[in-house]
Amino acid sequence: MISERLPRVIWPLFRAVLGLLFACHGLASLFGVLGGNRGSGEPIPAGTWPGWYAAVIQLVCGLLVLVGLFTRPAAILASGSMAYAYFVVHQKTGLMPIENGGVNAALYAWSFLAVAALGAGPWSLDALFGSRRASSAATTEERPAEEVAAATT
Repeated sequence: MISERLPRVIWPLFRAVLGLLFACHGLASLFGVLGGNRGSGEPIPAGTWPGWYAAVIQLVCGLLVLVGLFTRPAAILASGSMAYAYFVVHQKTGLMPIENGGVNAALYAWSFLAVAALGAGPWSLDALFGSRRASSAATTEERPAEEVAAATT
């Protein structure tokens, strides 16, 4: 049925697009490309707290989530960094994201939390490496104990 297959397609696409968009924020802030930091055309000076470090998290975690590698830890770090951005930068000017300019931070925080909870999905490096480990373990379990012992010595 299509309703059973749709999540297997949509979820990995959602994760990949989320990671790509997040990585683009990091690229813009670190290297001044794609409009630069906050549309200035300039990068954030290296080591500037917290912006430069947030941009590193955006780039690295965005790329990891994009390809689905170490997806859950990367998504947790990305979600936390966006929650920090929301509560430290945006919330002091108003409670609601629409009032304080924190819509992107709130959406990224909740989206990455969903990715952390649900995982990368079938089209990911995590799934690829997980299936290889599972098939390797299954192959080892199917071999007679004498063969396994001989292969490990």
